Amino acid sequence: MFFNARNLSILLSIVCTAALLLVLRISGHGEQAVWVGLFAWLLILGISWLMLDRFVFREIGHLNELLEKFKNKDFRLQRVPHDPTKPYTVLEKMRDELLDFANQKQKEIDELKKLETFRREFLADVSHELKTPIFAAQGFIHTLIDGAVDDIAVRDRFLQKAASSMDGLNILVQDLITISQLEIGEIKMHFQSFDLHKLTEDIFDQLEDTAARKGSVLKFYEYSPKSCYVYADKLRIGQVMTNLIINAVKYGKDEGVTEVRFTIDQDEVEVLVIDDGPGIEQKHLSRIFERFYRVEKSRARDKGGTGLGLAIVKHIVEAHQSKVQVQSEPGVGTAFSFRLKRGKVIKDESLKGQ
Repeated sequence: MFFNARNLSILLSIVCTAALLLVLRISGHGEQAVWVGLFAWLLILGISWLMLDRFVFREIGHLNELLEKFKNKDFRLQRVPHDPTKPYTVLEKMRDELLDFANQKQKEIDELKKLETFRREFLADVSHELKTPIFAAQGFIHTLIDGAVDDIAVRDRFLQKAASSMDGLNILVQDLITISQLEIGEIKMHFQSFDLHKLTEDIFDQLEDTAARKGSVLKFYEYSPKSCYVYADKLRIGQVMTNLIINAVKYGKDEGVTEVRFTIDQDEVEVLVIDDGPGIEQKHLSRIFERFYRVEKSRARDKGGTGLGLAIVKHIVEAHQSKVQVQSEPGVGTAFSFRLKRGKVIKDESLKGQ
């Protein structure tokens, strides 16, 4: 290959030396031309060879290696930090831009692989969650068809169980619809100012029987404000608080305590829902907001629920330009928190819609 650093350096040094000798002859210094020409040729050859090899052909070689790796779909490339004491050439900049492009492509590939794995897991989970109540209801109904319908006590019990299975299926389908609508932005938030403390009191009343079955206590932190206005979607935040409180009761200790705290911080309100359950191991914390993800699958299903509650919480909170956080310590308990914008205090609740 003719176009390499050595050949081009020889050609460039010959051309430059010839031009220099011509100038010397014309100017009348022909007697010194040989020695000057030899020195000039060596100097130009050495400098041009060094410069072409270091700043051009070596970088072109690196670019060629990158392109070969791109052809083989190998995007796992490491960018070498640039030495600030050395000049930053155009080819080096081009190389670094290609490396950045490769790293970005690799991230996209990794994300697509992760999404593909998530899709497979999601389909498997949905299939399982749908099959469980359907098969249960089918079993009860077919038992009745096969003759058990004549026994009134058995008939009523089996019909009740079948209805319960179908109710669970309906809840699951509704949660799936809700989370799908949230993900594509079909559900719009309707913001208004309302008292979150009052809303949580109403939720405590609704969940009183659920908590009583475990002997759990629902309470506010003693130093939380008695009135706490936020600017948010009241219906959806009510759904968030309900899901978090039910989750705290479900996984908290028997005869334990579920505590809700509000902290007003300038233009925001921090909301915490705390339980005293066994806690969550660190390895699970990054995944608990995924659809159908359960820390302990068998035990979680025994406790009921669709496995979509925390995923719905995550999407609703993010629709409020916030983020739900979780802190947990095994053996101590778990705390979920998020922030909402403060709302205007409305003294007469009956005037809110006016």
